[in-house]
This record gives sequence, C-alpha cells and structure tokens, in this order.
Amino acid sequence: MSSDTALLVIDVQNGMFAEDDPVYQGAGLLATIGDLLAKARAAQAPVIYIQHNGRPGDPLEPGSAGWPIHPAIAPADGEPVVGKATPDSFHETTLQAELEARGIVKLVIAGIQTECCVDTTCRRAASLGYQTTLVRDAHSTWDSRTLSAAQIIAHHNEALDGWFVTPKPASEIAF
Repeated sequence: MSSDTALLVIDVQNGMFAEDDPVYQGAGLLATIGDLLAKARAAQAPVIYIQHNGRPGDPLEPGSAGWPIHPAIAPADGEPVVGKATPDSFHETTLQAELEARGIVKLVIAGIQTECCVDTTCRRAASLGYQTTLVRDAHSTWDSRTLSAAQIIAHHNEALDGWFVTPKPASEIAF
C-alpha cells in the first residue's frame, strides 16, 4: 500500500466492551487493531477514527463512560476522530473531507459492528469510489437471534468480497 491509503477504525469504543455483554472476541479484536495501528503509524499512513454518537441513554451516548475510544487503541496526537450518528461513517460527517484533504483513495477498514456500521461504511466507500480492504479478522459483533457472531463475521467477509471490498487477514495488511 502507499501514502494514498488510510486505516479507518470504526466505533471501537468503551461501551462495546461492557462486562455484561462484550463484543465477540473483544480482547483479540483490540490486539489485532493495535497491530494494524502500529503498522500504519510506522508507515506514516493516516489513521482516522470513527466515533458513534449514541442517543440519550445509549451506551455510546456522548459524555458517557461508554463513549470514548477504547484506551487500548486510542488515537495518537493529530489522528482525527470523526463523530457520526448513523451506521454510515460518511453520512453527515467530515470523513469525506478528511480523506480528500489527505489524498486518500484506498481504505483499510476495521472495527465494530460487522453487520451494521462496518458493512454500511464498506458499501458507501465502494459507492464513492474508494478501493477498500476489509480486515477479515479485525471487525466484530454480537450473536443475533439467528446467527452467532462468528457466522455474521464470516458471512460479511464473504458477502462484501468483490463488489465492495477485498477482504484480507491482518497479517497480510501492509501500508
């Protein structure tokens, strides 16, 4: 990859790791994203964080204990944090301007929640013309009523492949 590539970290916030209902394989997710951050920073590739602004009473409500980016993967000085209120990281946010200002045409995407914000952002990025890599082992979710989190992750890695993203394991990501 090159300087026209940015790492996008979506909604990896404290509230996603609540003791009573943590995101699937949360510790491993944080470690994998930490490795991706180290690679991106070493290559001086831009890192952009997305932070969900939940409604009042939501675990990701601005100002609540669950709202901050998880400290294990916290932004470094100068790394932008883009707030959003919908699953689409581009919708009514500054993300597009942040990417354009840096000359970004390729995205590497990691984060939470696989079938919601990660999926929606991958699809929107493709529609906007970004060459997008979804890090197969760096996004997560929770079990649904019908599918396990592992099934949801595997399904989205496959469903998004080709039309919207190129899925790759973190071990194959280079900036």
